[in-house]
Amino acid sequence: MTAEGASAEIRAALVRLRRTTGLPVAFGGLVENARPLMLISELNGTATRSLSRLAVTAGTGLGGRAVALARPCAVTDYSSSRQISHEYDSAVEAEGLRSVLAVPVVVRRRVRGVLYGALRTAQPLGDRTLSAAVAAARDVEQALVVREAARELLDAARPDPSPGAVEGAAWEQVREAHAALRALMPRVSDPGLRDELESVCGLLTGEGRSVSVSLAPREVDVLACVAAGATNAAAAERLGVRVETVKGYLRSAMRKLGAHTRGEAVVAARRAGVLP
Repeated sequence: MTAEGASAEIRAALVRLRRTTGLPVAFGGLVENARPLMLISELNGTATRSLSRLAVTAGTGLGGRAVALARPCAVTDYSSSRQISHEYDSAVEAEGLRSVLAVPVVVRRRVRGVLYGALRTAQPLGDRTLSAAVAAARDVEQALVVREAARELLDAARPDPSPGAVEGAAWEQVREAHAALRALMPRVSDPGLRDELESVCGLLTGEGRSVSVSLAPREVDVLACVAAGATNAAAAERLGVRVETVKGYLRSAMRKLGAHTRGEAVVAARRAGVLP
């Protein structure tokens, strides 16, 4: 995804971090692709610009330590802490920060960014505060994974991805990708992300062809899992619902498609342009 999109996710996460932790200051940024360097680009609740555009090298300071270890780090009094190096003390002191936490954003085993939260007093940051900050970072991770998967599929999608245009193993990969995206959609709370996923799924199914049946989104989700070879139990685990719920959606879809078996339902859905 674009750097602008990733920065927007960091920016939104800082708002959530302050709201859920009660910390008065939050800031963060992205790790550069070519270098182990994190640039602080987003500020929320700061009184100065001392931290803006600060370049943090992996292993240095609190954020650099979080990047190097790929795990959350915190100090009760930044300037006097012996757990970290002190290359950035002047910027931190100019903002008046004392207790600080740093949580890495890790996507596909690579640290992509860091979220910071801070107090202007020296006091321990409890487990609840750290857990809330970690949850904000996990939200960013999920958003980046989904956006990047959507972008990769958009870049790879053909204008008319029909079975006649993509054959054999390549078409099976398209179907697997469609099933994976359908399974991701219910977990995404951001309406913009869901719309983007819908757009990608539309490309993969050849949106624009005549659709002779109307299926509910969850019915399509279940059929996509079935088409990828998932059992009812596997589909339930992937979609985060009960097995009986999967069976109910499958029965409903089969009825609408006039199918008597799972296989017939998949074939009918593909003919109707609902599945790739």
